[in-house]
Amino acid sequence: MEKEFKEELEKMIETQLVKRGITDERVLNAIRKTPRHLFVPEDSKHLAYEDHPLSIGYNQTISQPYIVALMTQLLDPKDTDKVLEIGTGSGWQAGILSFLCKEVYTVERIPELADFAKNNLEKLNIRNVHIFVKDGTKGLEEFSPYDKIIVTCAAPQIPKILIEQLKLKGKMVIPVGSFYSQELMLVRKIASEKVEKEVVCGCVFVPMIGEYGFKE
Repeated sequence: MEKEFKEELEKMIETQLVKRGITDERVLNAIRKTPRHLFVPEDSKHLAYEDHPLSIGYNQTISQPYIVALMTQLLDPKDTDKVLEIGTGSGWQAGILSFLCKEVYTVERIPELADFAKNNLEKLNIRNVHIFVKDGTKGLEEFSPYDKIIVTCAAPQIPKILIEQLKLKGKMVIPVGSFYSQELMLVRKIASEKVEKEVVCGCVFVPMIGEYGFKE
């Protein structure tokens, strides 16, 4: 990695993540292995380690580094986990998860972004991320159940279909709320039809568009 980016990455980890309570060394090391500047458009590379989201085109964003780290830490991914991600975007979150779990299945509704993510992940020779172009609000039933589910776009409510695709005792991290502001929730599946919900913090994500999400 270029020296300037390496220094910016380490500064980001120390000042934006560690100082805000991201303490899981596995998560921090996975972020080190997945440099954010490889997952943003060329004209945004100089902003890659700033403390805010960035546009990746098509009215979509790559999330603020702290939020990505927080969601990853909340998910508590294990080496043996099969994880579903809703909202591939540029592939950064999926790339981080690839170093923390066995398999990542990720769904993106915009074909051009799915291609962008695929190319970005190939730069790091990541082979355990599987990208699908579909309506992510329906999950990805063919590979379910999943140990963990992470949703990187805002849902008006927790889609029941995602709960169904989550293993018993599995976890889901999802932003839930209105089109303009949400609460980040940690959801634990404690029975076939029953979940525990914990509100973590307020957040703002782009909307999850689809049959069980917002309408365009």
